[in-house]
Amino acid sequence: MEYFNNLAEQYKGELLDNVVPFWLNHSQDLEMGGYFSCLDRQGRIFDTDKFVWLQAREVWLFAMLYNKVEKRQEWLECALQGAEFLRKHGHDGEFNWYFSLTREGMPLIEPYNIFSYTFATMAFGQLSLATGSSVYAEIAKKTFDIILAKKENPKGQWNKTFSGTRSLKSFSLPMILCNLALEIEHLLDEDYLHQVMEECIHEVMEVFRHPELDGLIVENLNRDGSLSDTFDGRLMNPGHAIEAMWFIMDLGVRLDRPKLIDQAVETTLKTLKYGWDKQYGGIFYFLDRKGYPPQQLEWDQKLWWVHIEALISLLKGYQLTGSQECLSWFEKVHDYTWTHFKDPAHPEWWGYLNRQGEVLLDLKGGKWKGCFHVPRGLYQCWTILDQIDTLQDSHVSKSMSE
Repeated sequence: MEYFNNLAEQYKGELLDNVVPFWLNHSQDLEMGGYFSCLDRQGRIFDTDKFVWLQAREVWLFAMLYNKVEKRQEWLECALQGAEFLRKHGHDGEFNWYFSLTREGMPLIEPYNIFSYTFATMAFGQLSLATGSSVYAEIAKKTFDIILAKKENPKGQWNKTFSGTRSLKSFSLPMILCNLALEIEHLLDEDYLHQVMEECIHEVMEVFRHPELDGLIVENLNRDGSLSDTFDGRLMNPGHAIEAMWFIMDLGVRLDRPKLIDQAVETTLKTLKYGWDKQYGGIFYFLDRKGYPPQQLEWDQKLWWVHIEALISLLKGYQLTGSQECLSWFEKVHDYTWTHFKDPAHPEWWGYLNRQGEVLLDLKGGKWKGCFHVPRGLYQCWTILDQIDTLQDSHVSKSMSE
């Protein structure tokens, strides 16, 4: 009991005393609106471009903290100013969300990236809960409808692939929709919500979790669901698959499907064993399912989000099923993550390590790392550990009284 309580306090303290203040104090652009994400080790700004998906993630994070942790006005104000910047500058007027903007909010890159849309939906959905704003709710709903309409061709007119030659579908969109559906369920009709959830579960667990790969998840498939013997078709992203499994566990809880939860736990453990670097520790970023040299030159790097998402999935797996294997792996990944990614001298965590676990870039935020995976992961782990500790306390109290 003390073990889980101490861990819960460790994650809570890191979130509220270290990581959240870093973003609150260093990222807000109080002159132009929105957030700076390109921050060096000490939180100094090194580039002022604003990436829409990272802007939206930060809106979501502070709105979520306001909704679920404490009604701190500074958190709500931080979320609101970012949301207003996005509402004014982040899209083309029809809720097609740009990829990046200048500091002032002028568009730099067209709305080719579906994740600008998904995180805008999350942001405005969470903020609608915090504020009761029908305007924010409508932005979330309209954007969600556009996402579903773009499922077959997420990049639309900006798709670079030649039509008809090699048509692959990607794991990333059904994976994120598993989480997004639950994020905005307060805005969706019940039948519509269940339809989206069922489709996502089917795609993730029965299509991309491929029977020919012993239940591992591949990043890209042919349109008919068959494997493609190409660079993209052989691509494995262990962190992506593991993150998806805690989304599936949440859906299993929501739909009361213990078997689905068990499948997600099994897949988490299989993927972790497959992706773990047995020589240096940590989880590989990319692998080739046939063992060929991966296309991505950064394949053997160790990334922050991969390890943090693994911690969430393993803790949820232990909480929901009592799997001792999940707990053992959690302890192993926890030790690696806190030893290698936490900066001992300055707030927030490093994002990019080489294979040996040495810091490659000492930035705290950039084009791809923002205010999201670290604080969300700390929040998730803290609350799960707290629930485990509370449950164990109640069991002990019950047994003592009998």
